[in-house]
Amino acid sequence: MTQPLKQHLIDPEICIRCHTCEDACPIGAITHNDDNVVVDADKCEHCLHCIAPCPTGSIDNWRVVTTAYSVQEQLEWLELPEQQDILATTSDSADTQTENADVIALLAQAQQGAGEMACAPASATRPVQNLFTQSEPLRARVQGNFRLTEQGADSDVRHIILDLSNASFPYLEGQSVGITPPGTNQNGRPHRLRLYTVSSPRTGERPDTNNLSLTVKRENHGLCSNYICDLKRDDMVNLTGPFGSSFLIPNDAQTRLIMVCTGTGSAPFRAFTMQRQREMAAINGSMKLFFGARTPQSLPYFGPLNKVPGAFLDKHFAFSRVENRPKTYVQDRLRADSSSLAKWLIDRKTYIYICGLKAMESGVEAAFFDIMKGADQDWQAVKTEMLKDGRYHVETY
Repeated sequence: MTQPLKQHLIDPEICIRCHTCEDACPIGAITHNDDNVVVDADKCEHCLHCIAPCPTGSIDNWRVVTTAYSVQEQLEWLELPEQQDILATTSDSADTQTENADVIALLAQAQQGAGEMACAPASATRPVQNLFTQSEPLRARVQGNFRLTEQGADSDVRHIILDLSNASFPYLEGQSVGITPPGTNQNGRPHRLRLYTVSSPRTGERPDTNNLSLTVKRENHGLCSNYICDLKRDDMVNLTGPFGSSFLIPNDAQTRLIMVCTGTGSAPFRAFTMQRQREMAAINGSMKLFFGARTPQSLPYFGPLNKVPGAFLDKHFAFSRVENRPKTYVQDRLRADSSSLAKWLIDRKTYIYICGLKAMESGVEAAFFDIMKGADQDWQAVKTEMLKDGRYHVETY
């Protein structure tokens, strides 16, 4: 029997073509065309750098093969092929039995994947993933579509509520769902799936209601965002997912959360806050939110956030386009709270979550560096320890 190998593959049904895996690969083993993103078996060294950044888990797929699937084959796939039966059955010899044992070991590794590279909090609820796919989606009904930003604001952000009826869709705060707009592209293939982070807690918009909410910004020429923002009550939507295994909150009342976001990056933090309000309402002083937007009018959930007691959620808003006021960004608010944050950052019960525009990452990192330097601490060492413990999470776009 030809020596089997474990081939790294990407599931085209789940992949949203965001190309974060391609950016993360240090050796250029990942490529794409207009339809698929694929891994070149001749180049892939199984370094796993691409695993953690993938928001859907589509990158964490493996097959044991005797001949690797070519790049061209993968580029034409509509779905991932099933695992082939490659056990040798023509002989009962010791060599054949050894070969089969090797194959079985490889199959076990392939089935486990490499998802542990993305480290969730130790006490987080174990997430369910990929329960519904593009070929077998969940049909959800629109319960509501509410504009969050004011009419004169420079952005149109919507709060979408989807009724899941009697379907079992066990999502967690921090997970995402996939939506594909109806119709096909110019090649006659389905439009690409887009991910949206759930903005409601696991028990629904109201306790024990089988629904979920999304926070969606209308983008110019954005096919999926315009489709969602134009949805009407009782319209039906195809959902896939849930997706995401690491951007989760700890189920520990002793933990502290530092949440930094811009725009629709607030979605998971709304869910985090509501979940803690329901499960840990008596715990004060354990959550900080640093939220950036151009103006108060363009900040999603500005009104409801202001109603959350300050003792429960310590809120720091940063506005960069308010007339007659200096531009302020989230990193400025972080530095302004340095005295308190310095104590939190060295506490092993503290978790950091960053969500929103990718452009803010460097500024936030620099702020944490300065805060730790002012406290005679090494930020890089602190961050490394947090990553190892599943206490540092970034989801930017």
